[in-house]
This record gives sequence, C-alpha cells and structure tokens, in this order.
Amino acid sequence: MPSVVCRKIMEDERLLDIELRVLLEAIYLRYHYDFRSYAMSSIRRRVAQAMVRFKVDKISDFQHDLLRDPVLFSEMLQYLTVQVSEMFRDPSYFKAINTQVFPVLATYPSLKIWVAGCSSGEEVWSLAILLKEAGLLERTIIYATDINAEALRKAESGTFDVDRISQFSRNYLAAGGRHSLSDYYTSAYQGAVFDRALKRQIVFADHSLATDAVFSEVHFVSCRNVLIYFNKQLQDRAVGLFHESLVPLGFLGLGSKEALQFGAHQNDFEPFVKEQKVFRKVA
Repeated sequence: MPSVVCRKIMEDERLLDIELRVLLEAIYLRYHYDFRSYAMSSIRRRVAQAMVRFKVDKISDFQHDLLRDPVLFSEMLQYLTVQVSEMFRDPSYFKAINTQVFPVLATYPSLKIWVAGCSSGEEVWSLAILLKEAGLLERTIIYATDINAEALRKAESGTFDVDRISQFSRNYLAAGGRHSLSDYYTSAYQGAVFDRALKRQIVFADHSLATDAVFSEVHFVSCRNVLIYFNKQLQDRAVGLFHESLVPLGFLGLGSKEALQFGAHQNDFEPFVKEQKVFRKVA
C-alpha cells in the first residue's frame, strides 16, 4: 500500500493534470489551438517552464490571463510548440533520403514533399539543398507546415545564427553534401541568410496535425520528432493524414525515436530504410 506521502504526491499530480486539461480545453475554445491530445508529461514540463517565465504561481491565474491577453498567449505558444532542430539533423537520415529515396522520386515527372511540423525550418532548407544537388528541386514543391506562426516566419526567412553554421556544415557533409554549405548562404548582420532561389520551391503554411485535413497528394512526407509529443490517439490521426496524403508507394520519414509499430496504421507502411525510420506506403 502506498505511504501517506506517496498518496499525497499521487493526488497532487492527479489534480495538476485536471487543471492542465481544463487549461488546454480553454485554449482550444478561445484560440482554436488543440493541444488536448499532446503527451501530458510534455505539457506538464512546458507549462511549468512558461509559468516560471511569466512569474505565475497558479494554473488558474495563468488561464485567466491567457484567455484575456492574445499577446501573452502568442508568447505562451512558443513554449507549447517544440522548436529544437538543426540543419541536416541526424545526417544518416538525410543521407538515406539522398541516396535511396531521391533516386526513386526522380522517376516522377514532378514531385510534392510535405515537411510536417517544420518548426523554424532547418530541415526544410536542408531538403531543398539536397534536392537541388540531386537535380530535383526545380520540379519539386515543398510544403512546410506548422501551427506556430512565429516559427513559420523564422522558417520562411531562411536566416540562422552564424554560431550554428559550423555544426550545420559538418552535418551537411556527413549527409552526403556535394559542395560547401557556404555556397548556399551569405553572411549578414542578422545571421546566415540562405539562398532565396531555394525558397522559390517552398510553400510555408499553417497546418495542424490535430485539427486539419489533408491538403494535397504528395510523394514524400518528412515528419521528424513531432509524433513523440502526441498521445497515441493523435499519433494515429497524424499518421492517418500522412497515409491519405501519400501517393501509392510514397515515402514517410520519422524521427529516430518514433515508430509505426502498434499504431493503427502499422500495416499501411513497410520499412524502406529501417534503421533510418524511412517507410514506404503499401500500395
């Protein structure tokens, strides 16, 4: 039997989860951002960080302020959405895409690629560079979507801190980059600004995997390190959208800690590059 202390801790956690669910429901009703099916452990951590930042002690007080202050909610949104990425992150993934997926995609006369949950755009620009080097960019449209308007603005700017470029360059070469990453950006006072010509093939748009529907038929979906923040129900919804969006034998790339196993759509895909979490839609 749990001790009195343990029972108190468990009861406090249960009440905290109730307060958080009420907060997420209120956010959905007020702003139509749906975090209700996100993993509760992640929500707990992010809300706690935001409350420290905004110097609020009680969730009920935080909810009161958020519902009445859209600017505060916009700032809070930066905590609820994950914006941790880098160019060519997990280079072996991009190398697999470059050497094993692109040769198949090259057989299509035109291509559509969806980067779902693109955050601040590092992986979008990475794919654009590799597509250019593969001679595919000019016949490709890349849809880069996210729910965070501020992150989309950063992504569309294609501007990254110069302090990050050395790591990006190492990743690029490890991913099979054929030139120097410096060929694709110019240094400016605000950071490294990537080539505008790459951007011509990218469409940045708001899209929620929790509430929105499929918007196009695509040949490749890359959605990495997003599903890990969803509960199983929302994971199934998101993978269902990818399945519906993909052409027969289309490709799906996930993050290194993500899997289709045990999900509702596990039989709708087969491993293509298993170790890099690249799957192919079953025809």
